Amino acid sequence: MRPLKTFFIVFPTVLIADQVCKWAILEHVIRADGQSPRSLWSWLMHAPEKLGPNTIEVLPFFNIVMVWNYGISFGLFSSGNEWQPYILSGVALIICGILFYWLLKETRLGLMIAFSAIIGGAIGNVIDRLRFGAVADFFDFHVAGWHYPAFNIADSMIVLGVAYLLIDVLFVNHSNQQNPIVEK
Repeated sequence: MRPLKTFFIVFPTVLIADQVCKWAILEHVIRADGQSPRSLWSWLMHAPEKLGPNTIEVLPFFNIVMVWNYGISFGLFSSGNEWQPYILSGVALIICGILFYWLLKETRLGLMIAFSAIIGGAIGNVIDRLRFGAVADFFDFHVAGWHYPAFNIADSMIVLGVAYLLIDVLFVNHSNQQNPIVEK
């Protein structure tokens, strides 16, 4: 029951934070067309038009920008056809299913949180793909003219979850766990 309990705390938290942040940024920060911002409920129930490019300088190293990512991370596979959002969403859902299966078998809390965060982020981006045909990215960090690719909360949760999984695999000593291979 612990994996499910963890999942049902982390997953909706990530998903809600992602969607509310996208609504707040798109409707209250990026929208420059003079229209009144839509309510969260209206925005969730009826996909608004995709807002055009816009950049708002917040700090010398941080901007809010409007980027529609039609591909996957870092804009890979962004020049596709009209089926691409559905194909990418289907692949993401399959990966989420595999991660959920691993989550159910996990006993370590950190890994349960990581799996749940990755799934929450992936579903947040799937929602964007199905609503807009692309993922809304808007956080832009930059230094000396170099810009890290724009991202959102869902992307952050995916990256942090994967980073935790990699650190666990590469650097955590699992020697105290029972080894299924018995040396003879």
